[in-house]
Amino acid sequence: MTLFSNANTSAEALELLSLPEKELFASASKLRAATFGNKVALCAIINARSGNCGMDCRFCSQSRHNHTPIDIFPLLPAHELRERIMALVELPVARIGVVTSGGALSGEEFQRLLEVLHSLPEHAHKRVCASLGRLSAAQLEALTAAGLDRFHHNLETSRQYYPNVCSTQTWDERKDTVLRVHQVGMTACTGGLFGLGESWQDRIDFAFSLKELGVGHVPVNFLHPHPETPLASREPLSANEALRIIALFRHILPTATLRVCGGRPLVLGQRQHEIFAAGANALMTGDYLTTNGRGLVEDLAMIGDLGLEIDCDNLC
Repeated sequence: MTLFSNANTSAEALELLSLPEKELFASASKLRAATFGNKVALCAIINARSGNCGMDCRFCSQSRHNHTPIDIFPLLPAHELRERIMALVELPVARIGVVTSGGALSGEEFQRLLEVLHSLPEHAHKRVCASLGRLSAAQLEALTAAGLDRFHHNLETSRQYYPNVCSTQTWDERKDTVLRVHQVGMTACTGGLFGLGESWQDRIDFAFSLKELGVGHVPVNFLHPHPETPLASREPLSANEALRIIALFRHILPTATLRVCGGRPLVLGQRQHEIFAAGANALMTGDYLTTNGRGLVEDLAMIGDLGLEIDCDNLC
């Protein structure tokens, strides 16, 4: 395989995994720079409804089937949600994700969210996206009318491995939501969670599934084992394995935005700066849904120290 080229088949992807770390990362970094140059995009999220989810995802602290001690609250009041969005608009984050737990919002909650979105000034609209569970085409169309152009909905892992992760919905049901997102003209932000016990072949199959779906924004999350979940005792991935996952996805998805999100501080520790060398071009800053992340000041310092720049297309 020629270095600095993308992997077009599963066999080519497996071959990449035999490369020494230095060669693999150099190839991934070259592919990143070819599309994104020196730019890094940041995002942040708002936990707008927490806990009490009816899904039984084995990793999730918000599932009512698990018993992780977290804050549980309904959808934020409209004024508070708007204030939190506008506070993030003042920061150098290109995307602000409104995230709610559960399979889907109720009718009243969905209308409340729409009212908040319609109330935002024009410069804020282009920076807001949402992760709201399974929505119908009509609901997604209502979101586009309210100014949203991107919707987040993870597939988590390969189709083959997904039954080991969740039994209350299928991988194909999740995929159908992604297809509806595309059908209404929004872009999908669709990635997954690594360290669930999946194999390298699962990871490769998952990456090619995202490629077939035409997903251009891929969140890369690493398991942070939560207490009182079925995966509480699972050992987190090593930093080396996590970075090789990023590099693998860069070769399979050479022009996609790879955004390193949940589990970054825990899994990568002092090697967080290496995500860009491994091929990532974006990250989530600040806290996650039920775990602490890393502060914006620290992330900006890291990016500056590496000689990279914040992508300000939506900021300037």
